[in-house]
Amino acid sequence: MKPKSRGGVRSGLGSGSDDLRARVHFEAESGQIWLHERRMLLVHAEAQALLRKELIDSLGMPRAQGLFSRMGYQAGARDAEMVRVRAESASDEEAFMTGPQLHTLEGVVKVTPIKLEMDRAAGRFYGEFLWENSWEGQWHKRFYGIHDEPVCWSQIGYACGYTTAFMGRPVLYKEVECVGMGHANCRIIGKPVEEWDDGAEYDRFFDRESIADQLIDLQTQVVQLRSSINEKDRLPAEMTGNSPGFLAAYELLQRAANSQITVLLLGETGVGKELFARALHDRSARSKEPFVAVNCAAIPLELVESELFGVEKGAYTGALASRPGRFERANGGTLFLDEIGDLPLAAQAKLLRVLQEGEIERLGDGKTQKVNVRLVAATNVDLKELVRERKFRTDLYYRLNAYQIDIPPLRERKEDISLLAKNFLAKYAAMYGKKLRGFSDKAKRSLLAYSWPGNIRELQNSVERGVILAANNSHVEVNHLFSSCGDDEPRKFNFDVNGDLSMCRNESAVHLCDAVFNGIMTLDQVEDMLLDAAVDKARGNLSSAARMLGLTRPTLAYRLKRRQDRNAAQDTEAEDEGAKAPTPL
Repeated sequence: MKPKSRGGVRSGLGSGSDDLRARVHFEAESGQIWLHERRMLLVHAEAQALLRKELIDSLGMPRAQGLFSRMGYQAGARDAEMVRVRAESASDEEAFMTGPQLHTLEGVVKVTPIKLEMDRAAGRFYGEFLWENSWEGQWHKRFYGIHDEPVCWSQIGYACGYTTAFMGRPVLYKEVECVGMGHANCRIIGKPVEEWDDGAEYDRFFDRESIADQLIDLQTQVVQLRSSINEKDRLPAEMTGNSPGFLAAYELLQRAANSQITVLLLGETGVGKELFARALHDRSARSKEPFVAVNCAAIPLELVESELFGVEKGAYTGALASRPGRFERANGGTLFLDEIGDLPLAAQAKLLRVLQEGEIERLGDGKTQKVNVRLVAATNVDLKELVRERKFRTDLYYRLNAYQIDIPPLRERKEDISLLAKNFLAKYAAMYGKKLRGFSDKAKRSLLAYSWPGNIRELQNSVERGVILAANNSHVEVNHLFSSCGDDEPRKFNFDVNGDLSMCRNESAVHLCDAVFNGIMTLDQVEDMLLDAAVDKARGNLSSAARMLGLTRPTLAYRLKRRQDRNAAQDTEAEDEGAKAPTPL
């Protein structure tokens, strides 16, 4: 066939198949095939059939059906665009039949109309067509034999896409006879989708499926399943880590799990002391018995004893009924006393007796009763210092300190931050039904740059906030993770001169630095200001003030003493200068 250029193609399409064939052009020079203004491809039917078989074997029949239906739908919709000009000068039936003629010309199937009734203005349509030599039905039967359902998926998709675009309303075709089902030929019927009783069931074949979305859905389901099974056999998301400090603490916990020794957990607020206590209980022989947690700092001083040891009716004003304490409720299991340093001395004495004798006595009751409880205590304060200040009993301290586990703060577990954040992200994405694609690169670096004074609890809350604020199918950004600092200024992260991400200094810090650099304040004055502020905020408690400053108590005491000596020396020097001054006349 002599190559023809596209320039000779007329703008309209003829009414017959001969005219359509005349619109097919092969350009040997460019290696392109054109049908009117559309580029086409000449594809081996067997290669197409083998690809179809591979997709069926890989994805399964339903997904493969949806994929080929959508592919055919798009082809039909695009062919409908080609006949819009023709529709302006021909009858609806003549213009519509261009589609079946194109389907035949493209070598897909020979289409013969059996019945066609349509009114575009009124939106009415009914079409019945005979299909002969369907490539899709023939090849499916060759690979899979006789099927119990119609198999000409892409051809049905084409008919639906073409007629829907032509009519301007959804039209659904069904194969009522199919070569793949053993019939001699295929026969299809099409009408508006709402006129089919089960039309809505076919929507899934024409809705675009994202394989990535399906994978995220599966990942979400896996997270949900993991959260509901084998709770005892796996670490919670908050207790994940590979850092040496965490692994050392967890190794100590595992060694103590099957013993009855009292365990003292030490660490800052938010490091996960209660999680360690629960893990210890779950891995012990007491795992099927109660785990009772008590925050000693949250109980009013006058109610501590009744909460821990129980109370008899009438023991004090307001005791209207007898009730058991936490030791009785935890009988056979584990009692976790958090913030044990806040226990009043009277309660400490009774606690020591329980640990020594295994007996409790309810408030207002003269009888004792045996309890079998394993005690796990925790604190974020220095109990040794409390002992020196006579705020904590020495004998109780040594009783509790038999097995000590130090849980490191998150700033000392840099290796674990990314892993913890990832686990929290999966947990909260499943909880809130979100599909997220992880953290942005800048968000990842900000997680590592931040000091996390609130430890794991703060990280957990930040990631939960990020999951809530991030849009579906997007990344969690820096502004999703961090709201504002304590002074309501937003946290900002910038790249420094070395390319590392670090927090920007707020305006107050900048002004303070400028004051030192410009000679308005000295470094000693800045230190004095920090020392005074910490001691004042701790209400004179040097141990608490030292923790605020990241110092040990002896170091803080040394700096205060040094300041006192410096001020005394300055006063002496001023007095000497005053003595040397001449007496005014």
